Amino acid sequence: MSYEDLPGGEAFPSHPEADVQRHYIARGMSLRDYFAAKVMQGIIASTTEDTDINKNLSARWAYEVADAMLEARK
Repeated sequence: MSYEDLPGGEAFPSHPEADVQRHYIARGMSLRDYFAAKVMQGIIASTTEDTDINKNLSARWAYEVADAMLEARK
């Protein structure tokens, strides 16, 4: 997977001058995945033990919000 394949780019890009060594560095998660993880963290933190959340619906919503966040950056 190349840098261009990551939706929104890399969540934690390395310094441009380190590009020579980039093929040795693990790419990690995309910015889209990072945003979605933060949204899921908020969803889970705002629920209580007696709250029944639909995990599949929440995961889809987290990515919809992440996509909106990426769009807002343009």
